[in-house]
Amino acid sequence: MTTEVSTTRLPDRARVVVIGGGVIGTSTAYHLALLGWTDVVLLEQGSLSGGTTWHAAGLVGQLRASESGTRLVQYSGELYARLEEETGLSAGYKQCGGVIVARTEDRMTQLRRTAATAEAFGLDCAMMTPAEALDRWPVMQVDDLLGAIWLPGDGKANPTDLTMALAKGARNRGVRIVEHTRVVDVLSQRGAVTGVRTDRGDIEVEVVVNCAGQWAAQVGAMAGVNVPLHSAEHFYVVTDQVDGVHPDLPILRDPDGYTYFKEEVGGLVVGGFEPEAKPWVSPDAVPYPFEFRLLEEDWEHFSVLMDSALHRIPVLQETGIRKFYNGPESFTPDNQFLMGEAPNLRGFFVGAGFNSVGIATAGGAGRALAEWVVEGEPTTDLVAGDLRRFGDFTGNHRWLRDRVVEILGLHYGIPWPNRELETARPFRRSPLHDRLADRNACFGSRMGWERPNYFAPEGENPAIEYAWGKPSWLPWSAAEQRATRDAVAVFDQTSFSKFLVLGRDAEASLQWICTNNVAVDVGSVVYTGLLNRRGTYESDLTVTRVAEDEYLLVSSSATTVRDRDWIRRNIPTGHDTRIVDVTSSYAVLGVMGPRSRDLLTSVSDSDLDGFEFATSRQLQVGYATVRATRITYVGELGWELYVPTEFAAGVYDDLMAAGRDLGVADAGYYAIESMRLEKGYRAFGRELTPDYNPVEAGLTFACKLRTDIDFLGRTALEKARAEGPRRRLVSFVVDEPEAMLWGGELVLRDGRAVGQVTSAAWGEALGAGVGLAYVADPSGVTSRDWAEAGTYAVNVGGSVLPVSVGRRAPYDPEGTRIRPSARPVA
Repeated sequence: MTTEVSTTRLPDRARVVVIGGGVIGTSTAYHLALLGWTDVVLLEQGSLSGGTTWHAAGLVGQLRASESGTRLVQYSGELYARLEEETGLSAGYKQCGGVIVARTEDRMTQLRRTAATAEAFGLDCAMMTPAEALDRWPVMQVDDLLGAIWLPGDGKANPTDLTMALAKGARNRGVRIVEHTRVVDVLSQRGAVTGVRTDRGDIEVEVVVNCAGQWAAQVGAMAGVNVPLHSAEHFYVVTDQVDGVHPDLPILRDPDGYTYFKEEVGGLVVGGFEPEAKPWVSPDAVPYPFEFRLLEEDWEHFSVLMDSALHRIPVLQETGIRKFYNGPESFTPDNQFLMGEAPNLRGFFVGAGFNSVGIATAGGAGRALAEWVVEGEPTTDLVAGDLRRFGDFTGNHRWLRDRVVEILGLHYGIPWPNRELETARPFRRSPLHDRLADRNACFGSRMGWERPNYFAPEGENPAIEYAWGKPSWLPWSAAEQRATRDAVAVFDQTSFSKFLVLGRDAEASLQWICTNNVAVDVGSVVYTGLLNRRGTYESDLTVTRVAEDEYLLVSSSATTVRDRDWIRRNIPTGHDTRIVDVTSSYAVLGVMGPRSRDLLTSVSDSDLDGFEFATSRQLQVGYATVRATRITYVGELGWELYVPTEFAAGVYDDLMAAGRDLGVADAGYYAIESMRLEKGYRAFGRELTPDYNPVEAGLTFACKLRTDIDFLGRTALEKARAEGPRRRLVSFVVDEPEAMLWGGELVLRDGRAVGQVTSAAWGEALGAGVGLAYVADPSGVTSRDWAEAGTYAVNVGGSVLPVSVGRRAPYDPEGTRIRPSARPVA
């Protein structure tokens, strides 16, 4: 097959080169120009929209699981609606509304939660009976439905028209778009992008933005950057005309049947997300050229979708099929997109892996990515899509292929609380994995690590049984909580991210990067936040000074790459400071509970009576020498033991043998989650995100504002404190002991929506559901008095339940069990 050759002159240099002329690339170029960066060249190896974009279904559903994701899509709809006025080209956008139907009670619970989420985000959404759904969609059958929801803000766009409108808007602002020009290499020097090599010559650049869709992994490989995505075959059909189908017909989603429907030229687009996907070629084998091309029809694989469609829309049994589309597109290992600057190459950005929601997301994602390029850091909470959430090990093609089989099917699966992915596991394993498996652990996964969620009793199946109410594993996790509160438990926390920050200027560098004062004595432990220029959270962690020129930093499991990159980027120029990732060098054993001192004393000759809170020192445990840090994330007396990996099994065996008479128990992360919420401890990614600052989170005590020491984000934080918080974080306890909360529930004050639960779990010590939530006074600044006054309730799957709210921890608010109290690392 021959390819066209561009006649457009290729410039010698440009400030930015965007690779890929699909909807994401054109949106990014458009928004760069909108922000004033007009020296931009967009390179497309074929024709605009000719890769994945052209065969997208074009659905624009507004509501997403997070507020930040919802705002991205809301902006997309606003942009698409105004593009024609600006450019003269229509995006084919129509706000036709959306109907989502439910066949099961579990799905109805999800829809009730969806409606409550919409209320929290200020979106219109209404529950419907099957009869009301039929009024909206008169050609479906509803006999087996329990209900539905109506989302009037949903819409649809024409993918190719949208791409052309964005491209024209970019051109009008000075962007040069060059088609039929393929990038064959990314050039760099000293860890920074310097140019791109094309099949028509080189371009010198400062910034490269990889929006190459299915080819993004290949482009990433040219730059030495991991872009973990894998293509899967994706199917839909377009039918002949159907009586009763008209242009204003809403989008219909039947997730229990894995299908969606939208009007097209009087017929229907019938597509979906089958439970078990069909992977395509590996990321390095996506062919070129592959312009405006489809794969072979596969009616056998499509049959699960077609059978469901015939059931929901009986008239389809008499309707012809106009076209079968089998268009491959790329999916990521966790069903979230990939965005941001590569941690190992300055100036190389990625915007790819949109998991079949590229049309809906393109407007907001293009703006967010352009802002990231211009500002040098994200301007909103993009943690869920941050490229840096993945380690290089996720680039393994066999692993990706196995994972994508599951990922595509999750689009319409019930989004169960604590949902664990099942494919391509086990993956990363701590040195204790086999021992814990023998003790009947149920493992979850974080950053690829296999981590015990809980331990099932002998003879019980440890597998998770998902539920909206109290799950079958709750009594087992509750027993682990009681063991921790009453005696002692051992937690395998090896997955913690661990870094050494070393050098002559290590203290000065961390004083700039950290909110808290780290100029402490050797052996002292400090809890601190890491803020951006806007004064909002990029991470939180503990900092232990282990020498005059060396610190040990410990942060959450999920943020290893992100935290290392953030710290490295923000070390002041000229400082003699370096950061080393030692995550895999040490296992971590949390020894927690009122008998933890007794247990450690029994396996060590060291005196622990004078071992103060927030201090760390070497400790001999059995035959091993470990670093013991007295700290807690569960609200009890306890130590974290940092054990060289090769000694971990021996230390664990010694602890469990010595602890038999003390009532020692294995315990998992579900117990940690419950106990940290009883203590009101915050977690990054939930209570602490780039959308929240320490004033709102109630953590100004961990900021050195009473000193004259400057730190990153201080100016913005002082401004936020002076202006007063827009919202405040509060703890709550549910009054109804049978209720089970998971996070994400709507918070009501005096019957009015004022916020959303960030985290929730069962608190065994309190005998009730417990959690944290941000609440906001609609009139403006949220005072302490306002936050704690009023009558509060939460919407739990449609049931409104009263809760008791306060700013202090519901459990041991004085910290008498851990004196002195402090907020440790998430």
